[in-house]
Amino acid sequence: MGRRPAKCYRFCKNKPYPKSRFCRGVPDAKIRSYETGRKKADAAEFPVCVHVISMEKEQLSSECLEAARVAANKYMVKNCGKDGFHLRIRVHPYHVLRINKMLSCAGADRLQTGMRGAFGKAHGTAARVKIGQILMSIRTREQFGDDATEALRRAKFKFAGRQLVLTSHKWGFTHCVKDDFKERMENKTLLYDGSFSKDAKRHGVLSARNCFG
Repeated sequence: MGRRPAKCYRFCKNKPYPKSRFCRGVPDAKIRSYETGRKKADAAEFPVCVHVISMEKEQLSSECLEAARVAANKYMVKNCGKDGFHLRIRVHPYHVLRINKMLSCAGADRLQTGMRGAFGKAHGTAARVKIGQILMSIRTREQFGDDATEALRRAKFKFAGRQLVLTSHKWGFTHCVKDDFKERMENKTLLYDGSFSKDAKRHGVLSARNCFG
């Protein structure tokens, strides 16, 4: 029996049903890598950030997340090089999907139980997303901003429902607006924290991290 189409599991009808000690035998999610490209690049290297934003409350299967990641990654590697971007999947498929398998061979009607004991077995996983939630993000250099937008436009065709592709007004994956980023770095009120940045605080032992202004 093949996979059911996404329309069978698209809507958030029931409560979340995560993998647990009560819900065992869950198959692994198809998506294994949530980040591709140059993951360890500093926040300063990739100022442009583009997001895919969900405009529906729905469930996205792990298969479609993997398909979207592959599509976006392929376009970015081709146009920007494998070190010219950092792609991140922002949702995780924790919700377990169920299927009540029915026999379809000859003489199966004698064996089937119909709606008796219809609570299904684990079949796959999906991410439950809200309206306005970010699904995927790419940070890259200024000259590749249009390529990142096109990569995510292609990737969103793998998802059911409506999505928007928007360019962020913030610097990369940080929480700081582009116009203020360089000024705050010079004033040392903002500190590098890998691909993110964090506010400098005047707490703790005196060091270069909290002496500013």
